[in-house]
Amino acid sequence: MVRMEAIHGDITTETLEAIVNAANSSLLGGGGVDGAIHAAAGPALLEECRRLRDTTLPDGLPVGQAVATGAGALPARWVIHTVGPNRHAGQTDPALLASCFTSSLVVAGEVGARSIAFPAVSAGIYGWASADVARIAVAAVRRQLEEDDRGVELVRFVLFGPAILQEFKTALEAGSADG
Repeated sequence: MVRMEAIHGDITTETLEAIVNAANSSLLGGGGVDGAIHAAAGPALLEECRRLRDTTLPDGLPVGQAVATGAGALPARWVIHTVGPNRHAGQTDPALLASCFTSSLVVAGEVGARSIAFPAVSAGIYGWASADVARIAVAAVRRQLEEDDRGVELVRFVLFGPAILQEFKTALEAGSADG
């Protein structure tokens, strides 16, 4: 049985095997979670992302997809980058947001990660309401793990503020009451 939890914290300090980066499509760093992860990981992460752009992702990473790199100076082993939909740019399909979480889990399985930490992808500057992100994320992760857990034993949602933490706890509790 996979354990799912939500905590208040800083994803850059997580010691789980993989952390998910709410990246922009360039993979070359940005603001928010993306900027914090790049800053904490150091230059090795940016170097790996540039290699991906020079080889397999010359046009960048599409919304809803995921790709793994090493984690540089972070305590995690891998960073799984995913690009969330930007509500302000008209990307309002919940399936795109759900795909960020499911694609990240598939990639975690491919690299052999047994534990993974997620931020609230697309909440904040990308304009998605935290309650919607929590509900969609938790449902997508549960569905993916029911279909194929890929060896993942722990999924942790690492949230920066108390309000969004409560939204994720509520979504987790609602889902467990359904099952």
